[in-house]
Amino acid sequence: MSKSISVLVGSLRRGSYARKIAHNAIGYFPDGYDARIVEIRDLPLYDFDYDDPEITDKPTPPEYTQFREIIQASDGVLFVTPENNRTIPACLKNAIDIGSKPNSDVAWKNLPAGIISHSVGRMGGYSSQKNLRLALSYFDMPTPGQPEVFLSQSPTLLDEDGNISQESTVQFVQDYILRFARLIEGQNPAR
Repeated sequence: MSKSISVLVGSLRRGSYARKIAHNAIGYFPDGYDARIVEIRDLPLYDFDYDDPEITDKPTPPEYTQFREIIQASDGVLFVTPENNRTIPACLKNAIDIGSKPNSDVAWKNLPAGIISHSVGRMGGYSSQKNLRLALSYFDMPTPGQPEVFLSQSPTLLDEDGNISQESTVQFVQDYILRFARLIEGQNPAR
């Protein structure tokens, strides 16, 4: 049975480096994996009033319900994110908050997570990845261990077609995706 991977891109820009990196990473999953980008651009800003049973005049947006169902049906989630002002982009934090409710049915709980961060500078999105790991740790989401993937100077890694052009980077990201797949297999052997 095929494993379903939800890929969340922490940039809304259509031509973003994060989206290009995500497309490359999707192609590195082994056979038997169906990895797809789950769009987060149209998710309304998180408001607990939507999930508060005491509030009856504010129904949960259908975008919340659909997003939560997609995440819950996943065998794993791959986050590909840039760094914005030393942290994760607001759109990604919004998606995490939406998946964190209702408390009785958290979409992220125990779901294997992979993280690829990048930056146009030399830090490779270090701060965004650490902040993302902090947010996800609350949900007991296992992640592959070392080495983590911080892609620095991301514009120089991609050719004019958006493909990662440096063979060493291709191998590095492929290795990470394969380690992530092994983590998923170990977490969900029956799925």
